Amino acid sequence: MNSAPKNTLNKVYNHSTIEDRWYEHWSAKNYFSANTGSDKQPYTIVIPPPNVTGMLTMGHVLNNTIQDILIRRARMQGKEACWIPGTDHASIATESKVVKLLKDQGIDKKDLTREEFLEHAWDWKTKYGGIIIKQLKKLGCSCDWERERFTMDNDYSRAVLTAFVKLYEKGLIYRGHRLVNWCPVSCSAISDEEVIHEEVNGHLWFFRYPIKNSEIFLSVATTRPETMLGDTAVAVNPNDKRYKNHIGESIELPIVGREIPIIADDHVDPEFGTGCVKVTPAHDPNDFLIGERHKLEFINIMNENASMNDNVPSGYIGLSREKAREKVVEEMESLGLMDRIEDHIHKVGISERGQVPIEYYMSNQWFLKMKKLSKPALEAVKKSEINFHPKHWVKTYNHWLENIKDWCISRQLWWGHQIPVWYHKDNPEKIHVSVDGPEDLQNWQQDKDVLDTWASSWLWPMAVHTWPNDGKSLKKFYPTDTLVTGPDIIFFWVARMIITGYEFMDTPPFKDVYFTSILRDQTGKKFSKSLGNSPDPFELFEEFGTDAVRYGTMLMAPQGLDVLFSKDRLEVGRNFMNKLWNACRFIQLNTPPGWKNFSNFELPSLNLYDKWILSRLSNLIEEYNSQLDRFHFNEAAKILYEFTWNDFCDWYIEIAKMSFNSDDDTSTKTTLNISVFCIQNLLGLLHPYSPFITEELWAHFKNGNSSDLIVSKWPSRKPNLRNKKIEKDMSIVKEIITALRSIRSRMNIPKSKKSILIIKCQDNQKSFIDLHEDLIKKLSFVTEIQSGSDKKRPSQSCSAIVQGMELYLPLGGLVDLNQEIARMEKRKTEIERLITNVNKKLLNKNFIKKAPEHIINHEKSNLNKLTIEMEKVSSNLEIIK
Repeated sequence: MNSAPKNTLNKVYNHSTIEDRWYEHWSAKNYFSANTGSDKQPYTIVIPPPNVTGMLTMGHVLNNTIQDILIRRARMQGKEACWIPGTDHASIATESKVVKLLKDQGIDKKDLTREEFLEHAWDWKTKYGGIIIKQLKKLGCSCDWERERFTMDNDYSRAVLTAFVKLYEKGLIYRGHRLVNWCPVSCSAISDEEVIHEEVNGHLWFFRYPIKNSEIFLSVATTRPETMLGDTAVAVNPNDKRYKNHIGESIELPIVGREIPIIADDHVDPEFGTGCVKVTPAHDPNDFLIGERHKLEFINIMNENASMNDNVPSGYIGLSREKAREKVVEEMESLGLMDRIEDHIHKVGISERGQVPIEYYMSNQWFLKMKKLSKPALEAVKKSEINFHPKHWVKTYNHWLENIKDWCISRQLWWGHQIPVWYHKDNPEKIHVSVDGPEDLQNWQQDKDVLDTWASSWLWPMAVHTWPNDGKSLKKFYPTDTLVTGPDIIFFWVARMIITGYEFMDTPPFKDVYFTSILRDQTGKKFSKSLGNSPDPFELFEEFGTDAVRYGTMLMAPQGLDVLFSKDRLEVGRNFMNKLWNACRFIQLNTPPGWKNFSNFELPSLNLYDKWILSRLSNLIEEYNSQLDRFHFNEAAKILYEFTWNDFCDWYIEIAKMSFNSDDDTSTKTTLNISVFCIQNLLGLLHPYSPFITEELWAHFKNGNSSDLIVSKWPSRKPNLRNKKIEKDMSIVKEIITALRSIRSRMNIPKSKKSILIIKCQDNQKSFIDLHEDLIKKLSFVTEIQSGSDKKRPSQSCSAIVQGMELYLPLGGLVDLNQEIARMEKRKTEIERLITNVNKKLLNKNFIKKAPEHIINHEKSNLNKLTIEMEKVSSNLEIIK
């Protein structure tokens, strides 16, 4: 049966020729579109909206591949699969991009009106904002692109403003003068998520603060000398015996001349520095809390750009914080008040967008009270109304919600949702809050601030539909089913979406949350654009193929563990695609034209290996689905790999070759039917991971079925095919064959030389051997099998033990024993020399001390391999001498 159909698969799989073609085909067929009016069970995912400024990263590849796996599987399961895509307006990131673009054109933002600047911003968004969407399509994401949303679309913006008004009317939103994270470059408050904490090699400066009316000084340590200009107290621990007598006294603050109190506060760590700390409530979050507790004065010493303001001595006004630091240190030294300076490694918060250290800055901001809002969200996870995968993130989530603080929701930017608050021009104390503004708009001035980006994306699962209005889409596809996101935004986005779900819809926004792994390089460092250690996904797509990158990445990503990314694992993915392609091509080449009985086989009449592969397939489908149901994508990929590569390709296809070359037409047809049946199921299971190659292969194996694979039926459980006894019997046969092949390999016996096999075994085992004799002979190059309890080991033979049976392979006639002995003794001598050399290195103290760790590990690994080979060579010599 070697006649092939006309449309034969290419000899070599070329991913570049099929990917764009199939994606265009799926789009043209409208397969990604979800039908609001269908009777199918909905399955909904909302994409974590990437920044409109964004480009596809390996993190996006991991996250969106997982989402695509879930949505493609649901679609094949007959559900109304709805994956809603979109992008986030990313206030600070986008405004920074536009400001830079304008600067390159010689335009200063300060010279523009708000309206003029926003025109430039929208132009930028139109030109560059869709890049990541195009890239997601290249990844193969089967999103419903007709539902694509942008967080500043008109309808979405209205939803954001409606939420603000509703919360304000409930008394949950207020304006206050508070300490916030401040970016001196964008001159705006920023969220914790936009602060990157980096370790820096800095200093601890120890200043002598003189106690009033005394000759005594208190030495205080600081990493930021310039903030002393805003000190309003010195604090010690109330239990610190060194300073108990000084509590209640005053300090004469050097340079400034202000009198400040010495206070006692439990927050002070007696072990840090000298046990005395300067307190600057307007520029440090811990000092802010101390200031509130002790009713201290809050003195802001900086302008919005972090330069010194009028609240500092005249010689410092207008200096940058860096210059002010230098001047303070110089002046303290000249006053004889510098105690000492120590090297100190500490963490500094860096503005992700401004790329400068943040300031803790007092300013007027809008805040949202979170304590009451968070209670339903806390209970939802505790009661398993929402389930986290992996579960250990529950502890982190609970800790944050149980200690939640009011949320600063305002930003001093122009790009974003302008806060829907108006102040009367004649009486600024009179305010109006609504979505559309007051009727006599000319008499009012709208608040200049915009909302924090997270204060729009927290509505994402609802606002992508018609909320706050009712609608078919909202009714059909809310709540969503699964959220796939990174653990780094568990507070900023996940928790807040849960809060809004209960606040505005009285339901959870999703049922399951899957937290992806964090991708790291081989040294353990997190992938980062600034470090330049993250590969370009598109270079990987071109080199390995998108399917291989998707599948290889999933093989690397076990649930709950960070991923050490390696291109070698992508090589595994590519090899797997090639293996599948070659297996399918082999079966196709042995399929006669017009052959259609691909599922026509009678189970009872099948032989051992046919029943075995069907049983293994049944087991695969059950285990694979079980792993996906538990969101164990890595494990599911592994078991699919093991079955395809080992069970199907290495064993069943090998057996099929014998069948196709036999004269038994019935056996040949059965093997062909079962091979194609396995391929059809494998392609269905693999499709969510690797959609392009599976759709291409399906086109050759769908047996007249008009459906494309993307909308074909998901492979169902096949319990009638499962037979554990058959699997056990086949495993014994495989063990025998593997043992014999190992012997032949070790002894360099060519395939052309056949042998006899002698097996010493019990009577019941002899019956087993007799039953499966033909299969053992064909796959282990044996011409005759002699078995029984009376068999003895021949001289000059190799042996192996399988399931208590003793296998003897006589070597006479198979190899030139004298030549083989000479070869092995020569190799033994060479191994001994190599082991001696390696041991010399590893016993050399200078080598161990100076050599890089990976070199030492390589030598140890080499020694281990040589030792194992020595044992094998010595064993083989004992056999044939």
